[in-house]
Amino acid sequence: MTACLRLNYKWLVATRPANMSDSETEARYGAAAIALHWLTAALIVANLTLGLSMVPLPISPRKLQWYAWHKWIGITVFLLTCMRLAWRWAEPAPAPVAMPEWQRRAASATQVLLYALLLLIPLSGWVYSSATGVQVVYLGLVPLPDLVPADKALAGLLKATHLTLNFTLFVLVFVHSAAALKHHFVDHDPALTRMLPRTRPRESAG
Repeated sequence: MTACLRLNYKWLVATRPANMSDSETEARYGAAAIALHWLTAALIVANLTLGLSMVPLPISPRKLQWYAWHKWIGITVFLLTCMRLAWRWAEPAPAPVAMPEWQRRAASATQVLLYALLLLIPLSGWVYSSATGVQVVYLGLVPLPDLVPADKALAGLLKATHLTLNFTLFVLVFVHSAAALKHHFVDHDPALTRMLPRTRPRESAG
């Protein structure tokens, strides 16, 4: 999987339009922001996949372990999102690329919703686990306090809420990814490449 991501990254950089000058890529995100973005993205994909895979499994030690991993990843995403928001406050994002006003508004709204979901989904899962009477023990080491007492009726409501929020996240991630590819291949602007790690220029042989 890592090799596949590396190849896709090299391909995206190689397909940067010829009319995109180096000066257009100077307004880039910093290394920390890029690292936090892609680490969060990888964890989201992993957790959505894990969540879909674990639900149909019969009760077994493997299912319980996967549920634990799912919770650990969710809490990690919550912590990373807090770090991203703090970093963004300290190091504001570069100015957005040129685009119609409606696209700028849509991009801003999508970004706000994504950040909100990355905080609300782990919290909803934590509260849901508390309502089922199962304490969350982060990484198997740090017991987290139960946010609500065990309540079967509340657990059912929270489960539906958690699933709805995850479905909304899936849709927004799809829209966000499609918009990034549209900027790269249709608009020929650096919206996508400035969020990719900078590649070192190859040294000429001889």
